[in-house]
Amino acid sequence: MRRLAAALTAALALGVGLTACGESDPVADTTTGQTREITHAMGTTKVPTEPKRVVVLDTDKIDTALTLGVTPVGAATAGEARSWPTYFGEEKLAGIKEVGVLTEPDLEAINALKPDLILGSKFRQEKFYDELAAIAPTVFTEKVGITWKENFLFDGAALGKEQQAKDLLAAYETRAREFGGKLGDAATRKVSIVRFMPTEIRVYGPDSFSGIVIGDTGLGRPERQQLTGKEDRRMDRVSPERVGEVDGDVIFVTAYGEKAAAEQAKVTGGTLWKGLSAVKAGKAHVVSDEIWMTGIGIGAANKILDDLAKYLTA
Repeated sequence: MRRLAAALTAALALGVGLTACGESDPVADTTTGQTREITHAMGTTKVPTEPKRVVVLDTDKIDTALTLGVTPVGAATAGEARSWPTYFGEEKLAGIKEVGVLTEPDLEAINALKPDLILGSKFRQEKFYDELAAIAPTVFTEKVGITWKENFLFDGAALGKEQQAKDLLAAYETRAREFGGKLGDAATRKVSIVRFMPTEIRVYGPDSFSGIVIGDTGLGRPERQQLTGKEDRRMDRVSPERVGEVDGDVIFVTAYGEKAAAEQAKVTGGTLWKGLSAVKAGKAHVVSDEIWMTGIGIGAANKILDDLAKYLTA
């Protein structure tokens, strides 16, 4: 187990946003069996060595759990897009109970599930931490999105799946790199990522989840989406009147919920959108929001690579 602390320390040295994250050797617990101490964004917590009843409170954590073969007993949903990652298949999701939304977990529903581990994030649920910790051992990562790889390793360790998590992350990174290499001209292809929200249009930069996946392949991005000089290089907003700014060699388009899908239909039916070079070339593709935006895990990242292979190698 000591190797995990070293691995996470090395990951943090790469410039990630987690606070101190590590674990000690297992110690005996007379009531629940083996436990380990995990140092996380909110402190230090004893967690089961092999948790059996896990509740997850962010979309990256349900992806992580399912990727590692752990089916949560409960999970929060993502607001407007009230769904879990259907890209894992309905069978794997069938037994999971809904426990509120990301920013408002349902404490009563969580307590009723009698969890032995709760995974959340300081970014989303900091104000609920004490109440959650009173229900079950609770560990939080610091951020979401930009630290998705480090979160995967950390949550994998909390689930008792340290080596499996490291192996799967390495396999994904190798796949991404090899995919880009096979394209030959990856760096010269400018991939635009556009997301319709209920009240705005967003473009996604190099520090977003999907932007990081694109970067792992070596594919290029339009200058507008490099977000050079911006403090936050995850995303930026574009008005419908300036939709010409979202152009690229290829455009991947998502919508967050039904209201956003209606806005998407309105904008993409207009002359400004239809005048984009990628649209005229038939290279604007609608893809899954839960994969490209809310998945934020290895499962979703591999599905993005599937989409890239489908649309860039046809």
